[in-house]
Amino acid sequence: MKKQFLGVVTLLSAFVLAACGGGNGDNNNDSADGEGVDLAIQTDNDDEAIDGGSLNVAVVMDTQFQGLFQREFYQDSYDNDFMEPSHEELFLMDEDMRMVDGGAANYELDEENKTGTVTLNEDLTWSDGEDVTADDYIFTHEVIGDPDYTGVRYGEDFTNIVGMDEYHAGDADEISGIEKVDDKTVTIEYKEVHPGLLQLSESVWSSALPKHDLEDIPVDEMESSDQVRKHPLSFGPYQMTNIVAGESVEYEPNEYYYGEAPKLDKLTFTVQPTDSAVESLNSKEYDLFLKMPTDNYSSYEDAEDYQMLGRDELGYNYLGFKLGEWDEDEGRVQYDPDAKMADKSLRQAMGYAIDSDAIGEKYYHGLRTDANSPIIPLFENFHDDDLEGIDYDIDKASELLDDAGYEDVDGDGIREDPDGEELTINYAVMFGGETAQPLADYNIQQWEEIGLNVELTTGRLIDFQAFYDKLENDDPDIDVYDAAWGVSSDPSPSGLFGPAEPFNYTRFESDENTELLNAIDSEASLDQDTQIENLYDWQEYVADEAYIVPTLFREEVLPVSNRVKDFDWSYDIDHSRWASVSVTSEDR
Repeated sequence: MKKQFLGVVTLLSAFVLAACGGGNGDNNNDSADGEGVDLAIQTDNDDEAIDGGSLNVAVVMDTQFQGLFQREFYQDSYDNDFMEPSHEELFLMDEDMRMVDGGAANYELDEENKTGTVTLNEDLTWSDGEDVTADDYIFTHEVIGDPDYTGVRYGEDFTNIVGMDEYHAGDADEISGIEKVDDKTVTIEYKEVHPGLLQLSESVWSSALPKHDLEDIPVDEMESSDQVRKHPLSFGPYQMTNIVAGESVEYEPNEYYYGEAPKLDKLTFTVQPTDSAVESLNSKEYDLFLKMPTDNYSSYEDAEDYQMLGRDELGYNYLGFKLGEWDEDEGRVQYDPDAKMADKSLRQAMGYAIDSDAIGEKYYHGLRTDANSPIIPLFENFHDDDLEGIDYDIDKASELLDDAGYEDVDGDGIREDPDGEELTINYAVMFGGETAQPLADYNIQQWEEIGLNVELTTGRLIDFQAFYDKLENDDPDIDVYDAAWGVSSDPSPSGLFGPAEPFNYTRFESDENTELLNAIDSEASLDQDTQIENLYDWQEYVADEAYIVPTLFREEVLPVSNRVKDFDWSYDIDHSRWASVSVTSEDR
């Protein structure tokens, strides 16, 4: 599963997906219960496009972007947004989010022999004019598998490649399961085949690094290099030409692009603070507003000279509970059965105390709805609509705490733990948008209603980068946190909740959880009926164990200037959406 942090009132990861595929113009923004705001998913502009022109895009965020502009190193959805025009995925996908031929590369899985073949487009070229080759694709795997790799992509998707363990351990000079067939063809041998090898996901790495540009840089220095942060090469329709660290990126057409020539002379993406985004929209400062907050949708839904596009978001909000630490030496989570939040009745109670439907209506104008599962409804075959999950039930929350021994011993209205000791729960919330503080206050109030003393970690909301730094480093001052994941086109949850995944921020592990995840990713699950059954079993387990409590499914809104033509926000769009976009006038 591709991982990324969402960054608005968490919040992801990272990961809105910069997806490609064979597209259509159907609306794709129905909410989980079939209701929601009726918004189109592509622009409606019949005017004739002008030659060239420029397009200005706001990325609404309350922090500076990190600027890790290669897919092998980026971590959050903001950097992903900035890479969309320049860093195209290798593979296209269909409406089921499975890989199809016709893009920058084709892929074929041989289930019997447990091999996959990646064939690069003959015309695929880096933005400096050098061919994208099999050596680049192999080099990318070597970088991610290197013992000194500093990114977060190395995990079960890569250890499934034959010879990767030995290479990562420093016991081999090459990855034995990866073979160069010719300059444009690579075969990969897998230990196991599973459904993720058919999806556009990290199970088959969908990008490449330019070997000729990076091979002389030590792997542990690549992330901080100019080749990643200032002058990244890419093979999308545009190339990054001017990066102002943390603030903006300018793009010009990539003259070597293998697909349809881009229409614009220039693109500019600029950070736009949340608190001034609506004012900026009303002033017509930008053509598009990515990551536009939905909490104040009513204040801009009728903005003059803009069309509002909408779609289901590949992501969900959740409450996460810290239950252990990451063991760097072992490369896996270390679950602590004695952690403060180890009692699942306590976790369940905190989930039952929150009225997510009311939050979705009051704060997000129906653009978010109660989430019953970490498998989003966009995966129609895999999401369990009938799963009860943890719905709002304040009486049940109190009953759970009573039965688990959390009692108010001293009569002050606040429960002590089962040993009669004072219980203070530290709650981490990320800064972002107008609703972050009132929602945090609401949750704390609801938990107080069931007798729990919950306080904000640091006493206030936390900056996006600092928030995830604390999660990654298992800050002991975090017991529960409000976050969200952006997910990929692979419904498998293993990349977020597996025992050897750094993104498993709860640090939860159990034999049953691992068995269920392994079943989802097994060869048997290549049969879709079996895959569905295994995913349903895991969803039931999560609802009971409650190491995370999903809270909100999300719809996202994209304001687009009426002068923009041929912008398609579909997930299964054909090639890069930025290659076809144009403008019909010089001014907004």
